[in-house]
Amino acid sequence: MSGTTRKARHDERKQPFARLPEAASFTVTSTTVRDGDTWQPAQWSSGAPGGKDLSPQLSWSGAPTGTKSYAVTVYDPDAPTGSGFWHWAIANIPATTTSLPEGADLPAGAFQLPNDARLPRYIGAAPPAGHGEHRYFVTVHALDADDIGVAADATPALLGFTIAGHILGRATLVATVETVQ
Repeated sequence: MSGTTRKARHDERKQPFARLPEAASFTVTSTTVRDGDTWQPAQWSSGAPGGKDLSPQLSWSGAPTGTKSYAVTVYDPDAPTGSGFWHWAIANIPATTTSLPEGADLPAGAFQLPNDARLPRYIGAAPPAGHGEHRYFVTVHALDADDIGVAADATPALLGFTIAGHILGRATLVATVETVQ
């Protein structure tokens, strides 16, 4: 395998959805953060100065026809774990919902799964000092099922595996944080 091919495969692994089937694109926006910008301290971990563990405000539009529910995830592929870090996962958001407020008040039927800290809520950014910039992929997944069939105590990785065959569309924005020494 050539060095160029290896580099392309390495770069592909840094994009969480690169190896999943293509999905229609739609739009997600936030009053909390713009795509490519740094999280505000409210979205940092409460263990960091000014951090409040508040989930971001999200709004979405243009989901594909046939959408019956949504899932929302926040994932940091740059965490020094070998598997990244899931900060937030919500399942069974009704198709009639097109936004979540900051500090998420969930619609009826939706539920938060335990994140990688095993807490069923949003946990803010806290990259290790000197580890470089971390990317937080905030994704709304449009699904073809009303109830995706995962248990409330499932992991975000299991949610991702379960929804993979049900994704009609995907809307993503990326926030960043870097903790300097």
